[in-house]
Amino acid sequence: MKRTITLLLVLALLVPLAACGGESTDTGRLVVWHDKEDAVIEALSAYLTQAVPEVEVVFEKKTSLTDSLKLVGNDPSSAPDMFIFAHDKVGVFAEMGILADVRPLLDEGVLDGWLPMTLEAATYKGTLYQLPLYFETLLFMYNKRYMQDEQVPATTEELYAYMEQNTGRGRYGFVEQHSTAYYSAAWIHGFGGSIVSEDGVPFPEPEAVKDALRYHLKFVALMPGETEYSTVNTLFLEGKADATIGGPWMVPSAREVGIELSIAPMPVVDETGEALAPYSGVQGVQVLRFAAEDKAEAVKAVLSALCAPQIGIDLALASGCAPANAACYDDAQVADDELVQAMRSTAEIAVPMPNIPEMDVMWTVVSNLLTDVNLSGADVDAAFDEALSEAEGLIANMK
Repeated sequence: MKRTITLLLVLALLVPLAACGGESTDTGRLVVWHDKEDAVIEALSAYLTQAVPEVEVVFEKKTSLTDSLKLVGNDPSSAPDMFIFAHDKVGVFAEMGILADVRPLLDEGVLDGWLPMTLEAATYKGTLYQLPLYFETLLFMYNKRYMQDEQVPATTEELYAYMEQNTGRGRYGFVEQHSTAYYSAAWIHGFGGSIVSEDGVPFPEPEAVKDALRYHLKFVALMPGETEYSTVNTLFLEGKADATIGGPWMVPSAREVGIELSIAPMPVVDETGEALAPYSGVQGVQVLRFAAEDKAEAVKAVLSALCAPQIGIDLALASGCAPANAACYDDAQVADDELVQAMRSTAEIAVPMPNIPEMDVMWTVVSNLLTDVNLSGADVDAAFDEALSEAEGLIANMK
């Protein structure tokens, strides 16, 4: 009798212990890290609550998401199940081994209608590591109070002529963050150059990069010496600059202060016949490897729901996001949104930010190069050679 009671007590103790390990995770609950604005997460949360009521999706905002994932990405007890972030860190996380290939988690052919640029951005070494939801690009914006529609420059030389005629006495015809790598990349691409190749070679077209730097200097001379976002943003919003190249995040502020804002295609570089081609940032869902293995059904249900056009439409209407799913643009309200349609048009020429680990080095190298040339008056050839040597050394140290 005593042995029976003892055995029952042991079993009673083992049951809760067993429930705490192995397959203990609640497969109907997914934690999603993000760094997005409230409007985006509110739209996602409301949609998923209706679309997959059987799965509890918990969104947690992380201000240092990439650093946190580098610390805990390989620890399933601390890491999230999924995260929403830009595509440019895909290579870093893929090399860490923490990401799942999302194609096996999706229905066959479901991505056939996605904009090709978004899938290209989400792919690293032939594997799709992100389900793209929406994307952002820089846009040519102008204040119709000062720049009339017929004055909008079709080419960079027309832009320069406008700047010469409309810059002075505290006013500027055009401003941009001219010495920031993310913005100046558009000029480099317009000359056929690039910051880094797909296989991590810095400045693979050196002459094109130097040509872009030299050509851009005359535009820089007609802009403020300070290049940070706050300066450019303030000048445009206060009506002291007629036009700018900026992101969609500037639009709400411009409209709030009463600017009659309009958006135009990027000017074409006269010397090359190619448009200024900005970087695009593709925002989407990335799945941690452990979640794909342990919570496959819940993960598949959520990803399937996010492939429906409705969520892209919701995001476009809530936050001005440009959907990755081309079917979303058939919606009448999305079709009438000038901002969203402008980004879709720009997607035809935009270059996805490189998602390889080497790009982490190149952001700093290019920013230093631009500072030397644009702000310190350094010789283009000498500054470029120094930047190339620095980039090659830093990338070699990464191997």
